[in-house]
Amino acid sequence: MSIPFVRTFDFDYGVAAQLSPLVQRVIADNPGPFTYTGTGVFIIGGKSVCVIDPGPTTPDHMAAIDRALVGRTVSHVLVTHHHADHSPLAKPLAAKHGCKVYGYGLLPIPPQDGGISLEAGDDLTFKPDVEIRDGHVIKGDGWTIEAIHTPGHTSNHLCYALQEENTLFSGDHIMGWSTSVVSPPDGHMGDYLASLNTVLDRDFDIIRPTHGPAIIKVRPFVQAYIDHRLARENQILGALDSGLNSISDIVALLYKDVDKRLHPAAAHSVLSHMIHLRETGRVTADGPDGLRQEYQPA
Repeated sequence: MSIPFVRTFDFDYGVAAQLSPLVQRVIADNPGPFTYTGTGVFIIGGKSVCVIDPGPTTPDHMAAIDRALVGRTVSHVLVTHHHADHSPLAKPLAAKHGCKVYGYGLLPIPPQDGGISLEAGDDLTFKPDVEIRDGHVIKGDGWTIEAIHTPGHTSNHLCYALQEENTLFSGDHIMGWSTSVVSPPDGHMGDYLASLNTVLDRDFDIIRPTHGPAIIKVRPFVQAYIDHRLARENQILGALDSGLNSISDIVALLYKDVDKRLHPAAAHSVLSHMIHLRETGRVTADGPDGLRQEYQPA
């Protein structure tokens, strides 16, 4: 199933671009295979604002955020999840403006087999001042934001809905330029599919991911995201039926045209699919789930 990816957009690093009456974005100069053009930091409001996913603590990026906030106050700093391209600047920014950091909480389960090969990695020091959960509403000066728990990419992932513009800030849960990594044991494919359907049912007008351009044809895009995952499950079952039993062999087949730097992440996504297929009775294995386990069709 083909996803109608959106990969081109106009931007300048370090510049606060006005995207809508309530939304500005500053993009950090930290491009890479998992960050695309870099971390997009969203500033919501006018004189008193909230900031979503402040990004890395590089000097140039910190200076760009400071420039964007001249003459303004920050009332809330919101973090979608604990990865190091999203959360490190949250505490310093909140301390500078005398406010608090809001997020779901700490990573409860360490990554499988010592960690996934993510360019940005985990921010293991991340701890919000205020832990929030699904449905938590934050009100500011002319804006209202609802937290939506969207586990899958990580178990503590939150998206944020701006009610005044029917906009979803999706973090890494849904991205216009790429699919999202789902890495066990903290990432869970069953949870991810369920939370994708939660977003689909909300019928947002626009989705603004942390990386890359906005998604404006929301419903068909999210449906394609779901269909892609279901199609990937069928591809994995087909590979098992053809006699491939190891995750490494399945990744080499299914991701042969993908940048090999992304193959470690792809292996974790295939493992997450395999766990979900096993949980739903379509795959068997002789031992515990893992990247080195061999699987058979049920």
